[in-house]
Amino acid sequence: MTNPSAEPVNVRCVHTLDLDPADLAQLLDLFHACWPVGEFSIDDIAHAMGGVHWLAEVRGRIVGHASVVPRVLEAGGVAMTTGYVEAVATHPDRQRRGIASRLVTLANEHIAGTFELGALSTDLHTVYERVGWERWRGPTYVRTDDGPVRTEDEDDGIMILRTPRTPLLTGTEVLSCEWRAGDAW
Repeated sequence: MTNPSAEPVNVRCVHTLDLDPADLAQLLDLFHACWPVGEFSIDDIAHAMGGVHWLAEVRGRIVGHASVVPRVLEAGGVAMTTGYVEAVATHPDRQRRGIASRLVTLANEHIAGTFELGALSTDLHTVYERVGWERWRGPTYVRTDDGPVRTEDEDDGIMILRTPRTPLLTGTEVLSCEWRAGDAW
């Protein structure tokens, strides 16, 4: 039997529009393996689409994923093009082997070259802190047609990645995102 840690992990970068039906089926399988039923919704899947994906593969099978989708976040009233990281996942049989860190590092490079800011929502801060992310310390809001709505439950979960184009931020300003179905952040 082959030792799973000895098998080479290849990473493929692809835009959502170029994911084929087999890729999408494998991604759904991966997401279901990584999150208990009900914890990763149709909205979460939709949030991960519309940008760039990094797919970690072993023998043609997707075992890891990260995507970056474009969003506009505002900090202290300043709008910034933002690469928002979504659906970082490693198959449970392949975890703790650096796959997610490798995918997020590639996502970081894309964000740094494309956006003013990187952002994500997580409760696994140390995973991202190891690869350059920092916690947002200010209050968070979602922008709606009726005005800003406080998202206090997200305050400790938002992280940012500064890029060469990030405006001067203290990390304590009011931070807001646009409304979207499901989890705003």
